[in-house]
Amino acid sequence: MECMKAMIITGFGGPEVFQAREMPKPTPEADEVLVRVYASSINPVDYKIRQAGSWAGVQPPAIIGYDVSGVVEEVGASVKDFKVGDEVYYTPDIPGRGGSYAEYHVAREAIVAHKPKNLSHLEAASIPLAGGTAWDALITRAQLRPAETVLIHGGTGGVGSLAVQIAHATGAYVFTTCSSKNAELAKQLGADRVIDYKTENYVDVIAKETNGRGVDVVFDTVGGETIANSIAATKMYSRMVSVVDIAGNTYPAFLKNITLHYLFLQRERYKLDYLRNLLEGGKIKPVIAKVMPLEEVAQAQRELEQGGVAGKIVIQVVKN
Repeated sequence: MECMKAMIITGFGGPEVFQAREMPKPTPEADEVLVRVYASSINPVDYKIRQAGSWAGVQPPAIIGYDVSGVVEEVGASVKDFKVGDEVYYTPDIPGRGGSYAEYHVAREAIVAHKPKNLSHLEAASIPLAGGTAWDALITRAQLRPAETVLIHGGTGGVGSLAVQIAHATGAYVFTTCSSKNAELAKQLGADRVIDYKTENYVDVIAKETNGRGVDVVFDTVGGETIANSIAATKMYSRMVSVVDIAGNTYPAFLKNITLHYLFLQRERYKLDYLRNLLEGGKIKPVIAKVMPLEEVAQAQRELEQGGVAGKIVIQVVKN
């Protein structure tokens, strides 16, 4: 039996549960591709699953990790859209057959897409989960349109940094919250008005700059009472999307006929194809905070959990 290097979790808990181990190299089923993983990246869902991932179908010892950029090494008997040697990127299924903190991964053909030609594997690995989430939130669920206004909470985080760019590319007017140290980055990504969440009240700012009308769309990547507090900054019949836990009183949303979406990313290739077109056209770009080797995935998760990371921490599996 062929083996591969992997970082597994030996149980649920803190970053210390990661351990380097030789694991069986997976083999693809008829509708799957075997991918040599060149790079992965860190997302909040990764450390949430590491902490207590039975809800995601994970039973330690297990490989987790939910971004892949790599090269197809083998295809199943019914695979039609990919061949050996193709460069691909995708976000593994949750639940699924394991994660991407390893040298190899198998995935359903239906969720795999061709990698953007203008990106390295390190850059491409930062996109699938965060980019797919931002796309689903703004385009699929909120149906953001040109000339509308959108408030994106956490506009320089992994998801937020791509959401700001997607909203800008859509032709919307973009408000975003972030810390003052990341304000310039938010502007570079396409934010029209950057709100320092530590020193400014975003409800007051939006009321003033929209003449009291409020925004059409709110996208929350922060959590807590952010959605509840943002209701006062929205128009009647507006749309709100959250990818995190919601707290506080959301009854005022009922009075304003607001549509509130909870979002958990569904893995589908077409979203990655749309993102590839935007990436190859220069409409959006990866935002990478740092690159760390696979062996340091525990420290990478620790840093993301501590907060304040602008963009994505990428995990290098293959050393160029």
